[in-house]
Amino acid sequence: MSTLGYRALAINGSARKGGNTARLLDRVLEGLRKEGFHTELVELGGTVLRGCTACRSCFKNKNRRCVIETDSLNEILAKMIASDALIIGSPTYFADVTSETKALIDRAGYVARANDNLFHRKVGAAVVMMRRAGAIHAFDTINHFFLIEGMYVAGSTYWNLGIGREIGEVEKDSEALATMDALSANIAHLVKCLKR
Repeated sequence: MSTLGYRALAINGSARKGGNTARLLDRVLEGLRKEGFHTELVELGGTVLRGCTACRSCFKNKNRRCVIETDSLNEILAKMIASDALIIGSPTYFADVTSETKALIDRAGYVARANDNLFHRKVGAAVVMMRRAGAIHAFDTINHFFLIEGMYVAGSTYWNLGIGREIGEVEKDSEALATMDALSANIAHLVKCLKR
């Protein structure tokens, strides 16, 4: 754990563990570790994360948990609450995020709002993979989540996007890698300013 106490959590919404989305997120986390952050990558691939049922139990219970206990959402949510920076990554599925990423956003976001805005003033950053196009809408979906939660969105030198299909192909996208490096530096700067 970092002696500085900064924490960054990256969540990979891809169905493929260790794929291109994970590689971009790892690149961001690598830069944050160099800045003294404790980092963790959570991969949703291989898990079943169901969507919100709109039961509103989180507003009644106010216990920082979703009432659905049959999947990993509450475990991930606890890590999100404990982090200073949240980086959410998704590949582009039909010009948007994966269903797992959307389930995470909907349920974690609802619980956070039901419990006095748990993510308020944290730093958020979206990272999106694409084969060819459609990534801007996915990028917007994740950023809309950060903005409605009252978070500060970190930018880079370009949109936080990578291009590639086969596993490892994104590592040939030098612009994407440079964008991730700049993103990690900006996240670190913003978190450190906020925690002064």
